[in-house]
Amino acid sequence: MAGAALLVMLFFVFSRLSGLAREIIIGASYGTTAEYDAYLAAFRIPDLLFQLAAGGALGSAFIPVFSGYWLQADKRAAWLLFSRVLNLITLVLVLLSIGAALFAEPIVRFVLAPGFTPAQQALTAALMQWMLIGTVVFGASGLIMGALNATQHFLAPAAAPVLYNVAIIAAAYFLAPIYGIYGLVVGVVVGALAHLLVQAPVLLYKGYRYRPTLALTDPGVRKVALLMGPRVLGLFFVQLQFLVNTILASGLGAGAVSALNYAWLLMLLPQGIIAQGIATVVFPTLSAQTAAGQIDAFRRTFERALRVVIFLVAPATALLLILRRPTISILLERGAFDAQSVMLVAYGLQFYMIGLIFHSMLEIIVRGFYALQDTWTPVLVGILAMAGNIALSFLLVGRLSFGGLALANSLATLVETLVLLWWFDRRLPAGLQRRTLLPALAKTLLAAAAMAAVAWAWGRWIYVNIYPARIGVFDDDWLTVLVGVPLALLVYLGMHWLLRSDEWSLTLALLRRRSSV
Repeated sequence: MAGAALLVMLFFVFSRLSGLAREIIIGASYGTTAEYDAYLAAFRIPDLLFQLAAGGALGSAFIPVFSGYWLQADKRAAWLLFSRVLNLITLVLVLLSIGAALFAEPIVRFVLAPGFTPAQQALTAALMQWMLIGTVVFGASGLIMGALNATQHFLAPAAAPVLYNVAIIAAAYFLAPIYGIYGLVVGVVVGALAHLLVQAPVLLYKGYRYRPTLALTDPGVRKVALLMGPRVLGLFFVQLQFLVNTILASGLGAGAVSALNYAWLLMLLPQGIIAQGIATVVFPTLSAQTAAGQIDAFRRTFERALRVVIFLVAPATALLLILRRPTISILLERGAFDAQSVMLVAYGLQFYMIGLIFHSMLEIIVRGFYALQDTWTPVLVGILAMAGNIALSFLLVGRLSFGGLALANSLATLVETLVLLWWFDRRLPAGLQRRTLLPALAKTLLAAAAMAAVAWAWGRWIYVNIYPARIGVFDDDWLTVLVGVPLALLVYLGMHWLLRSDEWSLTLALLRRRSSV
C-alpha cells in the first residue's frame, strides 16, 4: 500500500501542478474578471448534478460493495454489478442534465447568480449548457475510477485528472484566443472524455464486459443505493454551501467569484497532493481490514495515515499562510492577473489556510467511517457543519466581504473535524490510541509554529532591507520564497528531530516503501 500511495501521490502532484498550470494560463488571459466569474459560476450546477448522482456512489457506497464481490473467486458478479450501477447513473445524469439545460437561464438568473449583470447571466447560462455534456461523461468515468481503485489499480485513475487539466490547458492556449471563454468549455468537455478514455482500457484488461442491464431489484444495486442515501444528502449540503458562496459573491463586484476560486484552489493544492493521495490508497485497505475483522490492523492503518497527513500538511499550512502574497505573485501575477488580483486572492487565502489541516484530516477520518460502512454519522455531522457554514457566510460576508465566506468554511470544517474524530474514537472498539496521537499532534504543531515564526521573520527582514532598495539578482518575492521556504522547512524538520517525533520515522519509512502506513 505504501508503494501505491507514493504512486498516487506522485500523480496527485502532477494533477495539482497541471491544475496550477491551468490556472496560471487562464489567469494570464482573464485574471479576476467578470467573464471568468461567469465561467466559474457555470460549473456549479453541472458539478452539483455529478456529485448528487455519481459522487455518492463513488465516495462511500460503490467501493465497499464492489470490493465484497471482487473478493469472490468468480468476478462475473462484480462486473455485473458494475454494469448495472453504471447504466443507472448514466441514465439519471442524462435526464438531470437535459432538465438543467432546458431551464439554464432562469436557474442562473433567479438562483445561481442573481448579482450578475444580465450579460453575465446570459453568458453563464450558455456556458453551463455545454458543460453539462461533461457531467454525463464524468459520471461513467468516476465509477470506473472507483472500480479500478477497488481492484488495487491506481495508475490510470491517478493519471485521469492530469489529462483533464492538460485538455483545458491546450484549449486555453489554442482555442481561447479564437473563441474566447467558449474555448475553455471545449477543453472541459474534451478533458472529461480524456478522463474516461484513459481508464477504459484498463477496465477491459481487468476482464470487464459491458452488460445493457439495470435490474433495480439486484441486491448489490439496492445496497449501493441504500449506502448512497446519506452520502447524497451530505453532498447536497456541501454543494449548497458552494452555491451560497457563488450567490453571495456574485453581488460583491467583478472579480469576487474569481478571487475566491483562486484562493480555494491554492488551499487545495497541498490537500490534494498529500491528504487525497494517501486517503485514496488507504480507503480500500481500511475496507478490506474491516471486512476481514482485523480491527487492530484497521486502527493502526487509520492512526498512522492520520499522523502522516498532519505531519506533511502542517508545514504547507504555515508556509502558505505566512508567505501567501509572494507565492501568489510568483505563481499567478502575469498578463491580466495584476497586483490587484494578487491582493484579492491573498486576502481570501489567509482565511482558507486556517482550515487546510482540518480539510486534510477529514479525508482520512471520513474514509474511516465509510470503511466501517457507517455513512450516516459523517453525513449528519457534515450537514450540521454545512448549515453552520452557510449561517456564518451570511453573518461574515458583510464584515469581511468574500473573505468572510472563506473564514466560514474554515471554522465549519474545524468543528466538523473535531466532532467526527471524537465520535470515531467512541465508534471504534477500544478507541484510538490517544497516548500516541495527542503528543504527536502537539509536537507537529510546535514545529509548525517555529517554522512559521522563521518564515515571518525572514519575510519581514526582506521587506525592511531589500524591498525599498530593490537590490540583488532576484526581486523581493523570489528571494523571500527561494530562501524562506527551505530555511523554514529545515527548522520544521530540526524541531521534529529534537523532539524525537515518530512522524519523522513514519514518513521516512513511507518514502522508503517499507511501511504499510
